[in-house]
Amino acid sequence: MNIDRNQIAEHNKRLEHTQQRRFAQLAEDMPNIDGVVQKLVSFQVAIPSWALGTGGTRFGRFSGGGEPGNLEEKIADIGLLHALNQSSGAISLHIPWDIPKDYAAIRTLAEQHGLAFDAMNSNTFQDQQGQTHSYKFGSMQHVDRAVRKQAIDHNIEVIKHGIELGSKSLTVWLADGSSFPGQLNFRRAFQNTLESLQEVYAALPADWKIFVEYKAFEPNFYSTTVGDWGQSLLYASKLGDKAYTLVDLGHHLPNANIEQIVALLLMEGKLGGFHFNDSKYGDDDLTTGSIKPYQLFLIFSELIEGMDNRGMEHAKDLGWMIDASHNLKDPLEDLLQSVEAILIAYAQALLIDRNALNEAQATNDVARAQEVLQQAFRTDVRPLVAEARLRAGAALNPVQLYRELDVRGRLVKERGEKTVATGL
Repeated sequence: MNIDRNQIAEHNKRLEHTQQRRFAQLAEDMPNIDGVVQKLVSFQVAIPSWALGTGGTRFGRFSGGGEPGNLEEKIADIGLLHALNQSSGAISLHIPWDIPKDYAAIRTLAEQHGLAFDAMNSNTFQDQQGQTHSYKFGSMQHVDRAVRKQAIDHNIEVIKHGIELGSKSLTVWLADGSSFPGQLNFRRAFQNTLESLQEVYAALPADWKIFVEYKAFEPNFYSTTVGDWGQSLLYASKLGDKAYTLVDLGHHLPNANIEQIVALLLMEGKLGGFHFNDSKYGDDDLTTGSIKPYQLFLIFSELIEGMDNRGMEHAKDLGWMIDASHNLKDPLEDLLQSVEAILIAYAQALLIDRNALNEAQATNDVARAQEVLQQAFRTDVRPLVAEARLRAGAALNPVQLYRELDVRGRLVKERGEKTVATGL
């Protein structure tokens, strides 16, 4: 299905008076409000192809119906999201779940929906049908060179798919590690992984990046071969200038200071990408901003400060993507909510009085520093985010219009109630 511009216009017409009043009230105290709105218009968050169906746990998966059954339908779903919010203008593919049958046709379809192709994602954490060697005991870390070679070849294949689609980056997440003491020689595992990544790195086109993603635990629970930001940074530093660390909000131990991590990675010029989600305990993959909105704001505060310090462009110089699993909600509604939360935190961080904060830090005025941050965080910036959508031709309230148009019901009619999206 498609969402007509007239449907969006009619929706906005009903809400525009209230929006104008709320936006004008904010504008009275913000002389640079148009600049902030333009930054919000430019900011795009990529949608992963595997997040368009109901997510699963180790215990079960409950399909909501109307899920996309192929890559074409996944692109169409992200096109729906982008039509509603004009902030979801890229798709991130996972191989082998989303291997295109016709590159030219897929590129054309994506362009019709206003979408670009974000980072390509490889998969060496699952055994695929017909695969020669198993990844049960690891992939790039494996003691058997033949298994490592299989993982290397797969990643190079993913790069080739990405070249055909116009992507410019590869994300590598490895489930490699161990669950019991003595199972693994840590140094050999690291060296095997580094040598494997070096072979993949050598296959990168000149204008590509490789993102090394880390995770503290799961599926291995004693050690992970790329277990934290320090290990990822070590790999990226040894690989070269095209290698970067990728931060996933859920891939940390509880209470990790993620805002400090991103600040230091930016300082070193090694932060490449960001995966958004939220959690209460670990890698919960919940809706972004649903549990820890203040932490998300603080992370954006450091992202903006660090990027501005390096002269980076907010919208383009880092890879922004959602990575979540929607077990209870309609996946498309969840994604709309996540993008909204990201833009709210970004807008709040843009409002921080940097001069006042710097002065408070320089004079050890702890209370003043807190006041400066919380002044921005407690500002209701939803009219700013809505104004950005309005100016971009999107819906003032994407979730409301999604429900008014009964998008899920129409997708169920088109695709059926028993469809299950490919991937996890």
